[in-house]
Amino acid sequence: MINQDRLSRLFKNLVQIDSISRKERTIAKTLTEIFKSLGAEVLTDSAGSKVGSDTGNLIARFRGIKTDVAPLLLNAHMDTVQPGEGIKVIFSGGTFKSDGTTILGADDKSALAIIIETIKTLHEHNLPHGPLEVVVTICEEVGLLGAKNLNYSLIRSRYGYSLDSSDTDEIVTRTPAANHIQFKVHGRDAHAGAAPEKGINAIQLASGAISELRLGRLDEETTANIGLIEGGKATNIVPSLVTVAGEVRSHSPEKLDRETKQIILSFEHQISNYKTAHPSDDGLPRLETEVREDFPLLKIPDDHPVVTLAKKAAGRLGQSMKTETKGGGSDANVFFKHGIVTGVLGTGMKDVHTVRESIRLDDMMRSAKLLLEIIQLHAEGD
Repeated sequence: MINQDRLSRLFKNLVQIDSISRKERTIAKTLTEIFKSLGAEVLTDSAGSKVGSDTGNLIARFRGIKTDVAPLLLNAHMDTVQPGEGIKVIFSGGTFKSDGTTILGADDKSALAIIIETIKTLHEHNLPHGPLEVVVTICEEVGLLGAKNLNYSLIRSRYGYSLDSSDTDEIVTRTPAANHIQFKVHGRDAHAGAAPEKGINAIQLASGAISELRLGRLDEETTANIGLIEGGKATNIVPSLVTVAGEVRSHSPEKLDRETKQIILSFEHQISNYKTAHPSDDGLPRLETEVREDFPLLKIPDDHPVVTLAKKAAGRLGQSMKTETKGGGSDANVFFKHGIVTGVLGTGMKDVHTVRESIRLDDMMRSAKLLLEIIQLHAEGD
């Protein structure tokens, strides 16, 4: 029942609409028109003004034929990464690609096309379905900012699906929580050749702290990384400031907290040890520390309806569906924190965030058929 040609045309049209993060107004307008044409009530929240975008998140409500079942959430994000302007789509051998100068935008416009085509199919064939809430977020690619600033008072669903992964035969049910950590190490500037002893080298202090850290994969649940070091003005100046940023991710809240504290302690020890060995009257060296949550934990039990519904739908189609654990975060993590249990389904997108990004039309069809089956099963009260 899914119309392959229509799905293909819709996807091609959507990816050719520029919608890099914080510049999503044009695609939001197009989506609003499409959703309204399908009978939805469409709301736009105020997240855009909070995150510097030119539009807000979209919430499209479809009443459904079966109104005695709980609403089901369907989610995708409308923004893309750079280079994502002026995309030229090439379709060859059943696969969509860009011309190699930009991304394709399958992340996440394949999801948008699949959701829209599925709803069109429901209407076209008058198929039973319950109430649907399509939540399309802004600024996902720059820190899940749309989901973090979504007006949750507008959301009625308590569970659903985000289409923002690759494999079409799995549902992501576990992803870690992550902390972003930033340090500013303040030293003292001086001429590096004439009077280096008057300076305090901030880069050297930061390097000492980093050298003591455990980084990479710490265990099967936890990773840590230092990904940014920025400081210094010239080679002949003892650097007075360096900024260091990193992250910790873990499927265990206890390990996340412990490893975050260990990284902070390493920097604090470097500063305190230097001060003990080299007392001064100006309070230098000095450390500023900032820790913020990048995204919360996603942990869905295997017996939750989100999982059992997807597995049953796949089985009806003669397909397998496995649960999967991933190392990245998505809108689903933020929804989960707000009490909306959201499994992550795949659309078939490959090599995302690169100019080699691609997606097979067959995979999009497979994803759309699965979503259609899920919605119909949900309407039956499963």
